[in-house]
Amino acid sequence: MNNLKQCRVLVTPTSFGRDDPGLRAELESAVGEVIYNPTSRPLSSAELAGLLPGCHGYIAGLDVIDRAALNAANQLRVIARYGAGVDRVDLDAAREKGIIVTNTPGANTVSVAELAIGLMLAVARTIPQASAATKAGDWPRLRGKSLEGSTVGVVGFGAIGRAVARRLQGFDCTLLAYDPFPNAEAARALNVQLLPLADLLSQADVVSLHLPALPETRGLVNADFLAQMKPGAILINTARGEIINEGDLLAALERGHLRGAGLDAFAAEPPGADNPLLQLPQVIATPHTGAHTDGATNGMGRGALRNLLPALRGQEPPNRVV
Repeated sequence: MNNLKQCRVLVTPTSFGRDDPGLRAELESAVGEVIYNPTSRPLSSAELAGLLPGCHGYIAGLDVIDRAALNAANQLRVIARYGAGVDRVDLDAAREKGIIVTNTPGANTVSVAELAIGLMLAVARTIPQASAATKAGDWPRLRGKSLEGSTVGVVGFGAIGRAVARRLQGFDCTLLAYDPFPNAEAARALNVQLLPLADLLSQADVVSLHLPALPETRGLVNADFLAQMKPGAILINTARGEIINEGDLLAALERGHLRGAGLDAFAAEPPGADNPLLQLPQVIATPHTGAHTDGATNGMGRGALRNLLPALRGQEPPNRVV
């Protein structure tokens, strides 16, 4: 479409342009109309189906972009994912309708890695509990676990997993990693030992998940996986909630097999106050905030825009997935 002023664009990530006001201004000056997410959360399929008709472009957050939603998209040309993952996009349906799908690989790598380490420290040192007790006027002596001398297992040794390992070098940890497509050169460079998953789980004091949500990874963290983890180990998830069977994790925590968990992602988001995992003091929960830093949101926003505008012009975007 040569005249972008005829284009309507839907933007659903609520952090788009928050730290970079020029980003919204650039988008709004380039296209004819911009529709922003009317809620403060990712959109359901039905909500998307009500907003996509008439839209030519779509900068997408963690919305449910399934076949039903895409069937309502009568003029859509491009879905520019605000982030790297495309597991919530029905790629087959997009391909059938001739919709380009792009992503922004690497934009949130450091941000997610930093949160993973922050959750490790928070769970190991019971930082939220200590803070709450001190603010309440108590002065408890809580027994923490040091990362120094611990063994940390990174499950998924892609860009984020490697960034976690790189940042843990200064903690004097033993670093293990599992990946279905292992990068031996990267492991050697970071002094990381690549192991089969079962061996990693039996040795790691902390297990940090960095896998995409794929058919083979959904529900991977189940009763069998958890039983293979060391007693007293910590589980960290800054990847996707679908990787964990939450009922099995709840049981492992309640019986004391695991020391605790740091969870930035849930199977249903938001999980709702009635999610029993949220009732456990040994669970630290954050609202899928791994990518929510100034550097990451700016990088994802700029990357999404660099993909969106060329695709709307009929040009090849730099980070095309389909």
